[in-house]
Amino acid sequence: MIKIAHESPKSIFNEVQKYTDYDYALVHLFEEDKEYLKQFTEARDAGREIILDNSIFELEEAFDAVKFDKWVKKLKPTWYIVPDALEDATKTCDQMEDWNNKGLGYEGSGKIGVVQGKTYDEIVDCYNYMNKSANVDMIAISFDYSYYTASVPHSNKYVSWMLGRVKLLGDLFRDGVINIHKPHHLLGCGLPQEFSFYKNSDYDWIYSLDTSNPVVHGIKGISYGTDGLWSKERQKLHELINSDIEDTNLILNNIQKFKWLTNGN
Repeated sequence: MIKIAHESPKSIFNEVQKYTDYDYALVHLFEEDKEYLKQFTEARDAGREIILDNSIFELEEAFDAVKFDKWVKKLKPTWYIVPDALEDATKTCDQMEDWNNKGLGYEGSGKIGVVQGKTYDEIVDCYNYMNKSANVDMIAISFDYSYYTASVPHSNKYVSWMLGRVKLLGDLFRDGVINIHKPHHLLGCGLPQEFSFYKNSDYDWIYSLDTSNPVVHGIKGISYGTDGLWSKERQKLHELINSDIEDTNLILNNIQKFKWLTNGN
């Protein structure tokens, strides 16, 4: 069973939380939104598992490492994602090395390293660094590498992203790169039906995933079909964080369908 988290507007945070396995926090919102921070502090105090993200998807560059370290130590999440660099394997590894050399982070939290790169070889090299040198507790793989459109070309880029990650994980596993004894996190999603590929794959090393996909589409009035979706709203959840949501029926319906696609229940 893959653990699932769905980011959501603050107004429905508690309701969405009832249908998820853990909570996923965006660090850049802590500095500007005390209510958002309070929700995650309360979740932590209630014993909820939390992953603290460095907001690279939202900001298109990672949050400042020193500031991020401050929030890691303040929140004390279950896991935190060390600042990385989009599709830049060398810079990502350098930033992880700098993080480790400075002794940043909280010892009571698990350290997550993100794999980056533009080619298969770069992705493998970055993975091997995270796995063998960086002393990370979990490894994360993103949903939208440009490599996917090269490895699985398709007129619909979301299909390329979906099948591209499926293929990448299969190739890494086939080539003996995957450390099956270490948990892995899947960052975001293009199309929700991607996760049905892992349901019967015996990939026990996939520990968790996060995506706001069912929430954003529900807010936009878009319902999942029995086979998921074939397009994707470009709206980012953090831009909707202050939305006042009154009717959650479609959102919760999408969440349940996402859960069925991923875990079959």
